[in-house]
Amino acid sequence: MTLIKSISGIRGTIGGPTGDTLNPLDIVKFTTAYATFMKRNAKTEGRAKVVVGRDARISGDMVRNVVCGTLMGMGIDVIDIGLATTPTTELAVKWTGALGGIIITASHNPRQWNALKLLNGEGEFLTKDDGNEVLEIAEKEDFEYADVDNIGQYVSDDTFDRKHINSVLGLKLADVDAIKKAGFKVCVDAINSVGAVILPGLLEALGVEYTILNKLPNGDFAHNPEPLEKNLQDIMNEMKSGKYDLGIVVDPDVDRLAFICEDGSMFGEEYTLVSVADYVLSHTPGNTVSNLSSTRALRDVTVKHGGSYTASAVGEVNVTTKMKETGAIIGGEGNGGVIYPESHYGRDALVGIALFLSSLAHKGCKASELRASFPEYCIAKNRIDLTPSTDIDAILDKVKEMFKEETITDIDGVKIDFPDKWVHLRKSNTEPIIRVYSEAATMEEADALGKKLMEVVYNMQ
Repeated sequence: MTLIKSISGIRGTIGGPTGDTLNPLDIVKFTTAYATFMKRNAKTEGRAKVVVGRDARISGDMVRNVVCGTLMGMGIDVIDIGLATTPTTELAVKWTGALGGIIITASHNPRQWNALKLLNGEGEFLTKDDGNEVLEIAEKEDFEYADVDNIGQYVSDDTFDRKHINSVLGLKLADVDAIKKAGFKVCVDAINSVGAVILPGLLEALGVEYTILNKLPNGDFAHNPEPLEKNLQDIMNEMKSGKYDLGIVVDPDVDRLAFICEDGSMFGEEYTLVSVADYVLSHTPGNTVSNLSSTRALRDVTVKHGGSYTASAVGEVNVTTKMKETGAIIGGEGNGGVIYPESHYGRDALVGIALFLSSLAHKGCKASELRASFPEYCIAKNRIDLTPSTDIDAILDKVKEMFKEETITDIDGVKIDFPDKWVHLRKSNTEPIIRVYSEAATMEEADALGKKLMEVVYNMQ
């Protein structure tokens, strides 16, 4: 498995030869390159510090030990916050005034994967240009480590979960009183990772009665960790018991969020952002942003509330950059990622849960009724596994030529917009695949459109 170096960090499978997987030598190389870059660009004098947090993956301890030791060897103080969500780590960087942060998580990837997600001093992902500079430093291996009198110090601090929860409770639109009065009962699939550590505290603070499935944070994921319907049959069946008002599903690092209705049907991960944005916009009208692969429903909801919608390239940093450019008050990604700047510029499932429950409490309706109130679109999410000989650029150029009479967007792969549907082909930032997302009025039509484009690709390989 080739190491994937992208806007989403450095990720790969554990074990195997150097340069081809995520192993100790490569972890040292990329951590050193990151530390070198951050120290070169530091705006303050004195000893730098970096926050390190990790999800519950089986390889997490090994990777964490290598990362922390390497940072110390670079003369950087380490604040190890232990098992922590991605948004918790992002916030910890801001709250500690750290130079940056490293999140050890492969997000939705299966158990054999891990990754280094790299943060700047704002607790946000590195830009593409900054990330490329880190990669250039890594390739040159022009490293210099600290002498014995300047080795970095190590401290552990497990207080940030509570600080994160308190920050969510303090959001203006997180109506804790309304949620408590509603008396919600929820079922949570925590996928045996850090959601099982932090979500009980949030739900207790919100006065929500809860049951946690897959609650041991041991990284032995009970199912494929991507929060898609095909992976969530256990919690969907549990919801059909009629004992709960809502099902809540997070990925291993708790930046993605999906809901399940009271009757066991999927609310739809694409509609996580749509529903939360609808609630936010109803109280504070403004602009929104999502990526090119996200549902048109966010555009429709934004226009309904008098705002302006903009699409960005895929990748959290691309979304947040566009949000800042357009002054968006909420944004995110159709994969269940909610970015609410009043909290911070990062996908945060805790924020999404609090705002969604506030919306349900205010509307006094069931989750299925809330879902039915939004424009109806269906997205088919397909993938094409890449081979070493695949010429992705040639494929995308061919697709553009074939559909040149339609509206084409090529800031990230190729998106073809038809009047009543769209299809988007792009190379994944996180896996060696081409993602083929398509949206139409029905799932059959959306899937047929995606399969049509997939045939074009297959014929070119």
